[in-house]
Amino acid sequence: MRNKSLISEARDIRLAVELIELGARLQLLEVETKLSRERLLKLYKEVRGESPPKGMLPFSTDWFMTWQPNIHASLFMAYHRFLLGNTRLRGLELIIKAYRLYLEQVQRNGMETVLSLTRAWTMVRFFEANMLQMATCQCCGGHFVAHAFDPTKAYVCGLCNVPARAGKTRRAAEAAAALAVSV
Repeated sequence: MRNKSLISEARDIRLAVELIELGARLQLLEVETKLSRERLLKLYKEVRGESPPKGMLPFSTDWFMTWQPNIHASLFMAYHRFLLGNTRLRGLELIIKAYRLYLEQVQRNGMETVLSLTRAWTMVRFFEANMLQMATCQCCGGHFVAHAFDPTKAYVCGLCNVPARAGKTRRAAEAAAALAVSV
């Protein structure tokens, strides 16, 4: 009986370390493991070398609707849906694998990581609670994250109908300036 609890605790520690390395917030760790808050705090400090960020988890579906976050959320959900339909992965394992694929794609293309693991985990929960759905773009046929119960018959994605201010953030301007200086 005692060995079983040690094995279970070891699994939880391994999972918590993996989640911390992927940038998970403390609240996600508390929900997904059976470790105490104190153990998780110590583990977080040991793995990251700093205290975990404070504050509440994001709880708005609206964040996923803005231009850039929607594209990244939709990319993650494409991996999630593919793995769900073609593997035996479920739950947190599925989210972790889909998130790793998302990170590989973003890094391979030199893009900024917009979607955190915590947001991806939250988004999956929003889908499970029927707060979000996938909508098919009438122009490109791609599947994109949308509010549940919004009409999607005439849906056009943010890639086919790029907003006028898209890519014109201060960070984008700084990156363009840095690129111009290096050339």
